[in-house]
Amino acid sequence: MTPLDLRADIPALEDAVYLNTGASGPSPRRVVTAAETFLEHHEFEAPTAEGMYTAAFDAYDDVRATVAEFLGAEPSEIALTQSTTDGINRVACALEWTTDDVVVRTDLEHPAGILPWQRLERTRGIDVRVVGSDAGRLDIDAYRAAVEDAKLVCVSSLTWNYGTRLPIETLVDIAHDAGALVLVDAVQSVGQTSVDVHEWGADIVAAAGHKWLLGTWGAGFLYVSDDVIDTLNPRTIGYRGVVTPTDETYEFEPGARRFEIGTTNPAPYVALQTAIETLDEIGLGTVESRIQQLTTRLVNGVPDDRLLSPTSPESGLVTIDVDDPSTTVDLLKEANIVIRSLPDPDAIRASIHVFNTQEDIETLLPSSRTRGDSAP
Repeated sequence: MTPLDLRADIPALEDAVYLNTGASGPSPRRVVTAAETFLEHHEFEAPTAEGMYTAAFDAYDDVRATVAEFLGAEPSEIALTQSTTDGINRVACALEWTTDDVVVRTDLEHPAGILPWQRLERTRGIDVRVVGSDAGRLDIDAYRAAVEDAKLVCVSSLTWNYGTRLPIETLVDIAHDAGALVLVDAVQSVGQTSVDVHEWGADIVAAAGHKWLLGTWGAGFLYVSDDVIDTLNPRTIGYRGVVTPTDETYEFEPGARRFEIGTTNPAPYVALQTAIETLDEIGLGTVESRIQQLTTRLVNGVPDDRLLSPTSPESGLVTIDVDDPSTTVDLLKEANIVIRSLPDPDAIRASIHVFNTQEDIETLLPSSRTRGDSAP
């Protein structure tokens, strides 16, 4: 499959220039069809054939194996969740917290990496330390000082507001030297760049399929290293997370599956599996190189004093300073160009994926100028 083959299979692109994958990616027909086909089988045929639970559990197992291979992990290290936020919350609730505990995050985190710790700060009295940044870059010395006595570090692999790649392996090493666990929000990485969780060395990685993977909503995944799984005791429990649900005394699954709870619709996970297989057909090398080429063209067309993302792009996310972000987004939408505004920085952000074209980029550049805005 080529990038243009993928583009032709995405109905949302027929009438608009879509540059908002960092928020949510438009699914190809084949991904939605896979979900629909499975759902019909599960509801129409499985009840009197292999059984609805067997069909669902077989699908869960297949999807875990696909996600594990995609991340360089083992299937036992993968739990299926509903979203990145869901996965982070499950981890936050699986640790014992006291008023002496410290969580470190950066000021570059999505609300998914902020709100769970704010809640623990309010309910458990933990200390949440925020490492500041400058244009998407962390001060490593400040980070090292912050994690010195931390229990857990939560950090994004790729920042949603600047499109910068953080040095995850270095951050993990520093945190581990201090005795802290590391949870990585990788939702902006998976699907636009290769991810090997074992190379990162992170203890936990949370992500979802509805952005750069181009899956549907409702399918997330959580990697939990076998080395730390026994330190995590989920607060919620159900038959999918224990060894034998009918035993009088329960025993959690030995791996990450302990974070799975009960009955969830398998169809979004089938969509996730098909989405991963689709990008594998294209090749992540092709994805990365095409994103780099198209994003470079975009940043070269933005005045230097308006570009907030790196001049040498590190991802498909490009953040641009404009006079009125909300109005700019609305005006572009009227011209069938879809981007989004950001709260911090107060700017607009374009997301460039492998299905985008040079024509998409050229359409965006003059459109903003002709509507009275000074950039891009």
